[in-house]
Amino acid sequence: MKEIQEKIKKFCKEHNLESPAEHRVLDTMSELGEVAKEILKMSDYGRKPLEYREELKSELGDLLFSVITIANTFDIDLGEDLNMVLKKYEQRLKKGSAGSEND
Repeated sequence: MKEIQEKIKKFCKEHNLESPAEHRVLDTMSELGEVAKEILKMSDYGRKPLEYREELKSELGDLLFSVITIANTFDIDLGEDLNMVLKKYEQRLKKGSAGSEND
């Protein structure tokens, strides 16, 4: 994950795509909305069973890019954080479910 974060950091710097954290968060929310919209399209807005569309991959990629730019803004190692979160969920599951009520 660290390698991917470095690649995105370099890309943003080379293409003058650096911006403040608050803009990154707004962009991430926008990208999440686009993922949601694509999933709505995949079910014809709930009128039919969910059917995969290739466009979802691009929207998820945009979302991941945006999340990584936030992490990079604060020098957060997402690989470390993901491992920490997995441990947290393992502990919760040992108590019965993955929900935060088991913290």
